[in-house]
Amino acid sequence: MGDQHEAQVRSWGFDHVFTWSDGPNSHYAPHSHAGLTTHLIVDGEMTLWYPNEEDRAKVTYGPGSRVDVEAGRVHEVWIGSKGCTLAAEETETLARACRGGEDG
Repeated sequence: MGDQHEAQVRSWGFDHVFTWSDGPNSHYAPHSHAGLTTHLIVDGEMTLWYPNEEDRAKVTYGPGSRVDVEAGRVHEVWIGSKGCTLAAEETETLARACRGGEDG
């Protein structure tokens, strides 16, 4: 499943792509990344919002959705009740966060 979706993200011009899964109801507190991050939702749902912006509407993305978050843009993420699998572009900061680093 991952290879096809990773290939799709690579076709958008990204080189460092991986497949990632989060467990049900996971939460990522407000944070930002040093570079652009992009996500292709493969399975499940992810809800995202930008708490520091005037339009603070939460948007839920499902399978097939592409989600881009610009460098430095503060965002908060909630994973749906069935978890979420996605193919993502891996910036240096995101890669460390996914491997359990302290600076995600």
